[in-house]
Amino acid sequence: MNTVAFFDIDGTLYREGLITEVFKKLVKYEIIPAERWYKEVKPEYDRWDKRKGNYDNYLLKMADIYIEAIKGLHKSQVEFIAKNVVAQKGDRVYSYTRDRIKWHKERGDKILTVSGSPVELVKEMAIKHEFDDYVGAVYIRNSDDVYTGEVVPMWDSESKKNSIDMLVKKYDIDLDKSYAYGDTSGDFSMMKMVKNPVCVNPTRELLKEILDDAVLSKKINIVVERKDMIYKLKAENIKCL
Repeated sequence: MNTVAFFDIDGTLYREGLITEVFKKLVKYEIIPAERWYKEVKPEYDRWDKRKGNYDNYLLKMADIYIEAIKGLHKSQVEFIAKNVVAQKGDRVYSYTRDRIKWHKERGDKILTVSGSPVELVKEMAIKHEFDDYVGAVYIRNSDDVYTGEVVPMWDSESKKNSIDMLVKKYDIDLDKSYAYGDTSGDFSMMKMVKNPVCVNPTRELLKEILDDAVLSKKINIVVERKDMIYKLKAENIKCL
């Protein structure tokens, strides 16, 4: 059986959300009207930036508009944007996570990414950082490769669990020896499934779920990267205020 490291991308490897960069490109190319950023997304961002709102709400608002925006676009248009985003921003990653990818490769572990970002983006990040396989949110296309406005999500905990179950069968994975790295409540199921879970800059929502889970809180490692420092913590020493 194989030992695997599962990685989330947004907020775990990449230092923000890749969907943010795609959104900016869609505004730049006038696919999304700029006023939608100011009227719908920016208020959510400002609430989070001032620590008065939820980061997930900000990302989900962008995802909702993204679904609308790409409806009617051709696959080649979205792939072009994804390639440009990763070419320009793909190295903007946490040093801790980048080093862990290298460590797992040197050990001979398979490295897989299960991400809530659009699969076109996840594919480009997987190529850039040499993942063995990837799973992302699938935006449905018709027979002409035009997006329909439908989506198979991958940002929620249940979807990630189902994807990991699929990958376990595909790669004959030993979860009792494997690792998982994530940062939001969507990664909770992934953390519970492996022997060696690691939270990288976790959100309050994920941390609360971990602290409420007696089994997970004992085995998880928590990593916080700020500026040029990396802090490694244990759940037993953390209190959510």
